[in-house]
Amino acid sequence: MASKVTGIERIHEVGLGESYKASDGLEGTGGGGGRGSGSMEMRDENEVDETVLEQGIEALEGRGKKWYAYLMTRDFWLVLVIGQVLALCITATNTFSTLLVNKGTSIPAFQTLFNYVLLTALYTTYTIYKYGPKKYFKLLLVDGWKYIILSFMDVEGNYFTVLAYRYTNLLSAQLINFWSIICVVIVSFLLLRVRYKWAQILGILICCGGMGILLASDHITSGSGDSTPTQVKGDIFALIGATFYGLSNVFEEWFVSKRPMYEVLGMLGLFGIIINGITAAIFDRGSFRSATWDGQVGGYIVGYTLALGIFYSLAPIILRMASAAFFDISLLTGNFWGVIIGIKVFGYTIYYLYPIAFVMIVLGLVVYFLAGSMLGDSRKPWLGRYQEGGVAGVGTAKRRAIREARREGVVGAGEESV
Repeated sequence: MASKVTGIERIHEVGLGESYKASDGLEGTGGGGGRGSGSMEMRDENEVDETVLEQGIEALEGRGKKWYAYLMTRDFWLVLVIGQVLALCITATNTFSTLLVNKGTSIPAFQTLFNYVLLTALYTTYTIYKYGPKKYFKLLLVDGWKYIILSFMDVEGNYFTVLAYRYTNLLSAQLINFWSIICVVIVSFLLLRVRYKWAQILGILICCGGMGILLASDHITSGSGDSTPTQVKGDIFALIGATFYGLSNVFEEWFVSKRPMYEVLGMLGLFGIIINGITAAIFDRGSFRSATWDGQVGGYIVGYTLALGIFYSLAPIILRMASAAFFDISLLTGNFWGVIIGIKVFGYTIYYLYPIAFVMIVLGLVVYFLAGSMLGDSRKPWLGRYQEGGVAGVGTAKRRAIREARREGVVGAGEESV
C-alpha cells in the first residue's frame, strides 16, 4: 500500500483482516475453476512482488511518451466502444421506463427489483462457488456494511431517476444527468486523490458544452420553455437520482479496483434486493395497485431488466480501464441515442443542434485522454504508485503491468508465484 491512504482506504483496511486480504480473489485467472487451485492462483497473482510491478508499469509508461500515445492503443478504442454500448443500454432503460409510464404503470422501485435479482442469481452464486460458504459469510460480516452503502446509493439513484419519468419526458430527464459528472469529479478529487490533467478538464468542459447545446435545442423546440410544476418536480427527482448515481459510480470504481468484479456485482445485487424491496414496499404500494398489467407491460419490464443487467455487467470494466468521470461523460451520448429512439417510438422531432452536440461530446471523450499515459485512467492513485494495493483483474493497470513484466522477461513465463 502507499504510505498515505485516504479515509475511505482506512475504512477498508480496518474492516478487513490480514488473513482475509491474503486470500483476495481474481477473476479470469488460470484454468483451475475450482475453489482450491483457483484460489491459490488468484492469491499468487495479486501478491506479485512490487519490483515486478514497478518494472512493468515503467515499461508501459516508457512506450507512451507522445501526447497521443494512449489514443493509438487498443484499450482506448475498447473503452470508447464499451462507453457507447453502456449509453445505448441506459437509453434502452429510459425508453422502457417512458413506455411503462405511458401505459399507466409507474413503479420505479418495483421494476428495478428484477435487475438485482438477476445480478444475485448470476454473480452471488458464482462468488459463493469461488470463495466457498465459509469465506463468503465472513465477507458478509466483515465487508457487508460497505456494500450496503454502495447498494443504497445505487438503488436510490435508480429509484429517483425512474420516478422522474412520471413527471417529465425522456429528453428533459436525460439532460439533467450531466450533474452526476460534477459529483464524480468533486468526490474523486476529495476522497480518492484524483488530480485531473488539463486535457481531462478540457474534455469534460467540451462534453458539458455539448450538453449545453442539447439544453438549448430542447428549449428552442419546446417553444417558450416554460415548465409546469410537475416538470419541475421531475427535474428535481432527476437531479437527486443523478447525485446518487455520481456517488455510487465513484464508490463502485473504488470497489472494483480492489476487489473482484463478481464479488462487487454479487453483493450489489444481494443488498440491492433488500433495499430496493423496502423502497418498493414503502413508495410503490399505491402505484402498484393502480398500474396497468398486461403482456405488453411484462415485455417492457423484461426489456428493462435485460438492458440494465448488461449495463451493470459492463460498467465495472470501464470503471477499471478508465474512470467514473469518463464513465459518466460517455453516458452523455445517451441523450443523442435517446433522441433517435424518441423519433421512432414517441414521435419526437430532431433539431439540427443534436448531431452537433453529439459530435462535441465524442470529441470531448477523445480530448479527455490527450495528455494521458499508456495506462490512461486505469492507473488509480489510491492503489499505490505501482498499483500494489489493487486487484490484478480484467482491465486493471496491475494486470497489464504483470503481463508487460513477463513480456520483458522480468518474470518467467511459467512463474505464477512471485
